[in-house]
Amino acid sequence: MSITVVVADDQELVRGGFSMILDAQPDIDVVAEAGDGIEAVALVREHRPDVLLLDIRMPRMDGIEAARLVGKETKVLMLTTFDLDDYVYDALRAGASGFLLKDVRRDDLVNAVRVVAAGESLLAPSVTSRLIAEFTSRPAAASVSAERLAVLTTREQETLALIARGLSNAEIAVEMVVSEHTVKTHVSNVLTKLGLRDRVQAVIVAYETGLATAGH
Repeated sequence: MSITVVVADDQELVRGGFSMILDAQPDIDVVAEAGDGIEAVALVREHRPDVLLLDIRMPRMDGIEAARLVGKETKVLMLTTFDLDDYVYDALRAGASGFLLKDVRRDDLVNAVRVVAAGESLLAPSVTSRLIAEFTSRPAAASVSAERLAVLTTREQETLALIARGLSNAEIAVEMVVSEHTVKTHVSNVLTKLGLRDRVQAVIVAYETGLATAGH
């Protein structure tokens, strides 16, 4: 069964390029394209896609507001031109399941759509770095008590710290010298125990509680 996608970007060439790349994949079907946030929201509600590929900066309604409106209806994969985009943190808070730069390589774009559609979250390493910078530049942001992590086992806390570094399950398995199945169990336990929707929220909690810090 194909992964259905709506592509939303106000630049026609960019939008068309992403659509062409994705539509060429045997397991991905681009069902609609949108030129602004309002249109993106309408198309998501019409087509109910698995993934919304959404530009963060668009006319009439930006990607952050669009993500807030449809983030519970579809997986949102945000796109931006700059890794130092001021809206990265807001976009993640709005419900984005993934975040990529517009200069992403073809294979990485396709992989990102598949990863997000499968229920995992994805952050480009440069975006993870931006998220770290966001927290380290705002000491007041660490408002969540570290005691919240007491419900996690030592291995689960280690898993959370590695998630915060932007590592995939396979990469975490290598770091922890365990099977990928074990990592999936740890990740599931972390999300369940902390009441989190996905890995993106886990990254935020890791920095807010001080479990993850800049340079680690």
